[in-house]
Amino acid sequence: MSEANNGAAGIGAADIAGADAADETVIRIEDLRKTFGDNEVLRGIDLDVRRGEVVVILGPSGSGKSTLLRCVNLLEKPTGGRIFFEDTEITAKKTDINKVRAKVGMVFQNFNLFPHLTAKKNVMLAQQKVLHRNKEEAARIAEEQLEKVGLGERIDYRPSELSGGQQQRVAIARALAMDPHVMLFDEATSALDPELVRDVLSVMKELARGGMTMIVVTHEMGFARDVADRVIFMDGGHIVEQGTPEEVFDHPTSDRTKDFLGHIS
Repeated sequence: MSEANNGAAGIGAADIAGADAADETVIRIEDLRKTFGDNEVLRGIDLDVRRGEVVVILGPSGSGKSTLLRCVNLLEKPTGGRIFFEDTEITAKKTDINKVRAKVGMVFQNFNLFPHLTAKKNVMLAQQKVLHRNKEEAARIAEEQLEKVGLGERIDYRPSELSGGQQQRVAIARALAMDPHVMLFDEATSALDPELVRDVLSVMKELARGGMTMIVVTHEMGFARDVADRVIFMDGGHIVEQGTPEEVFDHPTSDRTKDFLGHIS
C-alpha cells in the first residue's frame, strides 16, 4: 500500500491551487433543514468548509449525519436553507446540479459497482459518460487511479473477485478519476470486515495529507483523531459541538458529547 498511498497524496496536492487557497471557503451551508414527512432530520445547520480542510462528522444513528452529507450534492433536496459550492448556490433553481456533482466525489457505505464490469471499466464509465473523455484517456486514468489505491494488479477483476476493502478502493479510484474538488465519504468503512478497514482508511489518510478537501461521516474515532482538522458532533439534527480533535475528544463541553464519547471509548 505504500506506493499507492504516495500516489494518492499526489492526487490531493494537485487539486490545491496554492497556500492562499487554504482559507477559501469551498462549501457554505446556511440554515439547512430537511424533513421527511413529520420527521425533521436537519434543524438549521450552519457550516463552512475551507479548501484543503478535513471535516469529520460524528454522532449516533439518526442524528442527521448522512442526510447532511447527501444534501451537499443534492442527493437529498433540502426542505429549507441554502448551500453554496465554490460561490455557486447549488440550491438555486437555475443551478445545473450535474455540473456541480462532477466536482464532488462521493463514496458510499455500499460500493455501488457494476457487477458485470471490471474494476478498470467501473472507473472508466463515469469519465466517459459525464466528462466525455475518450476511451483511451479514460482507460489511462483508470489504470493510474487503481494503481494509486493499490489495485494495479487487479484492474481486470470483477467486483465478485475482489474483497470488500478492494471494492471500496475501486469506488474511491472511480471518484478520484473525476478530478473532484471535494470528496465526501459516507460511512465508507462500516460495511467492511474489521481486517479490511485499514487499507481503505490508509488511502483516505493519504488523500487528506495530500490536501484533498474532505467531509467524512464515520465511526472510526482513530481516523478522526489522526486526520481531521475539525470534528463535528451531531445529535437530533443539530451540530452540538465542533472543534479540533483534541478539543472534542479530550475536552468536550457538551454533556451530550461526553455521553456519546463515553459509550464508544
